[in-house]
Amino acid sequence: MNFIQKTVATFGLIVGVAAPSFAEDINGDTVLATVNGTKITAAHVVTLVDRLPPNYSALEDKVLFEGILDQLIQQTLLAETADIDSKRVKLARENEERALLATVALDALGDTAITEEALAAEYDAEFGDLPEEPEFKAAHILVETEEAAKELITAIEGGAEFGELAKEKSTGPSGPNGGDLGWFGQGQMVPEFEEAVAGMEVGGVSAPVKTQFGWHVIQLNEKRNKPAPTMEEVKESLEDSLRSKAIDAEIKRLETEGEIDKLEMSDDYSFIRNSTFLDD
Repeated sequence: MNFIQKTVATFGLIVGVAAPSFAEDINGDTVLATVNGTKITAAHVVTLVDRLPPNYSALEDKVLFEGILDQLIQQTLLAETADIDSKRVKLARENEERALLATVALDALGDTAITEEALAAEYDAEFGDLPEEPEFKAAHILVETEEAAKELITAIEGGAEFGELAKEKSTGPSGPNGGDLGWFGQGQMVPEFEEAVAGMEVGGVSAPVKTQFGWHVIQLNEKRNKPAPTMEEVKESLEDSLRSKAIDAEIKRLETEGEIDKLEMSDDYSFIRNSTFLDD
């Protein structure tokens, strides 16, 4: 059941809410609903919203509020019917509490690891010594035969405009755009094409170049070294890297300093599917 669905009515519940007159009057202790004497506060709602995945947190506030409150009401009703003294519940609570506290610790650790200084250092470490990698801006005309390619070169040498010839003669998808291929770097073109471009001077036109697609006449328009990405472009990935490194380091520290005794296991692990361990 999706928490956004309004299914409270199926429980036949009438909820009394002492609602403030204006949203500005709501604080964390404001009671939004009472279910058989159990209070659901604004802080309970915020706690759930704070941990939602992005696809839910992007919902309108009204839709999100109604869905979360309905979920809390339903959970409260169902919780009252559960056998809280069962072994399954006790063990599940221990696991849930352990996971929750670990998540809180990891969130705090990740947040403290991300500072402007740390981001700058991570950026320099990853991109400061980035080797120069050439990029090319070129256009081409693709035809089926070497003879047709040679005829194009003769026409260009005679004063024909490259882009117009590409529009008229090229069989490639870039033809209508004057053969323009935009900027590309190493590994983005087939080897024969890339090798030809790498040996050209800016403004030059190639001899016929054969690839699996046919015969090309290439014009190299510009050449540059690939620029490093800006901080803003890679900030999110740098933050993820810092967070991951901090978490890995802290877990290793805790494992080294902690007292951990693990049972030496045999090769039989079938016990993990023995649900009778959960019976009272």
